[in-house]
Amino acid sequence: MSRVLVAGAGPVGLTAALLLTRRGVPVTVLEKGAGLAAQSRASTFHPPTLEMLDELGVVAALLDRGLVARTFQYRDRRTGRPVAELDLAVLADDTPYPYRVQCEQSKLTPILLDALSRHPAADVRFGCPVRDVAQDGRSVSVVLGDGSRLRGDWLIGADGAHSVVRRALGAGFAGVTYPERFLVASLDEDLTAAMPDLAPIAYVLDPDEWLVLLRTPDHWRVLLPTPDGTPDAAEPARLPERLRGVGADGVRPWRVAHAGLYRVHQRVADGFRYGRVLLCGDAAHVNNPLGGMGMNSGIHDAVLMGGALADVIAGEAGDAELSRTAERRRRCALTYVGAETHRNWERLRARDEATRASVREELRATAADPGRAREALLRSSMIASLRPPGAAEGGAHAR
Repeated sequence: MSRVLVAGAGPVGLTAALLLTRRGVPVTVLEKGAGLAAQSRASTFHPPTLEMLDELGVVAALLDRGLVARTFQYRDRRTGRPVAELDLAVLADDTPYPYRVQCEQSKLTPILLDALSRHPAADVRFGCPVRDVAQDGRSVSVVLGDGSRLRGDWLIGADGAHSVVRRALGAGFAGVTYPERFLVASLDEDLTAAMPDLAPIAYVLDPDEWLVLLRTPDHWRVLLPTPDGTPDAAEPARLPERLRGVGADGVRPWRVAHAGLYRVHQRVADGFRYGRVLLCGDAAHVNNPLGGMGMNSGIHDAVLMGGALADVIAGEAGDAELSRTAERRRRCALTYVGAETHRNWERLRARDEATRASVREELRATAADPGRAREALLRSSMIASLRPPGAAEGGAHAR
């Protein structure tokens, strides 16, 4: 039986590994870290992702650990009031999960690892960084950190934005870097005490300092744009004062559990398939986090490309179908995920008053019209990215 190597034990790599092992394909996961990563940049799970995780038998455990968010809102920072609120209940005929689940990705990976450990054909190795990749027409070999070699029939590169696999292939990674750095702070505070009408997910419009507020099971998270030109180390000292402007009462600083400053890119690899190597998740495409599409689209890569690979291995599909699936995922990253997340960025930071007024009016009109709301939510929930034009309603994702 063919063995698939998977570089990276994040949510994308472990999802691909679990799908393959459930299809009877032996898998070896190679993770450079000593254990699962504790960082939790991603914290939103969209409806089609929940459907996929349901099919893999892990969604119940995620729901137990997560927070169901049925609504999200847009707010105007200058007035301090909501502009519009959208209710995912209008998607009840489109998906069995008409809501988002707020849960740090670091809570999903142990669930996936536990499910994977029940399969004897699964081998997960920590402290095993992939340093190089070579392939011929029949197999793929990787060079590990200690210089040893491991051979498999296929390789899935899910080793993040700085992917060694992608670089070893010589794949280009064209795109742009955003002018701001993104500062993400997790707060040990209840933001609804300062903003009683706050939804669990809020996008706050402002031309000078837009922001995003996200409720997770353990914290409220605040995302703040930070102009370039200051040392990264200087920004944590400015955080308490910046948070006062978000909604703190001014009596005491808000309690910060942890914070991180990130440079954000919008990039897509030249290809998602190179012979016997597939690229998934951040190894294949990165985008800004506005809308929570990065991890979700990576999981979609893992399920759809992993499924196509399993079909090829089982003799249920030809090699050309795997290539078509990889190209569809690349096209989705270019024309859907990248476009939607960039549009979200432009909407939040609109500067001239005429544009800002137009954005507010469009949001209000969308929220007030169930038909328009459904169309907008099909896009923001990522259902539209997976549904072929004219597809029947029901399940959110389709091959």
